[in-house]
Amino acid sequence: MVMEIKLGDVVRLKKKHPCGSYEWQVVRLGADIGIKCLKCHHRVLLERSVFERRVKQFISRSE
Repeated sequence: MVMEIKLGDVVRLKKKHPCGSYEWQVVRLGADIGIKCLKCHHRVLLERSVFERRVKQFISRSE
């Protein structure tokens, strides 16, 4: 099953970022998913399959 992801979604990942935040915002969609840490604004590109495994929950969904 494919996870429905939209630009602007805020997700909580299973492991925290070194800055201490668990929350990330989706900033790029495609074969890779671009996410930005909401605390330190660090940007990361993850493969879609890796992103889907690491997501724990959606904090807010964009329309």
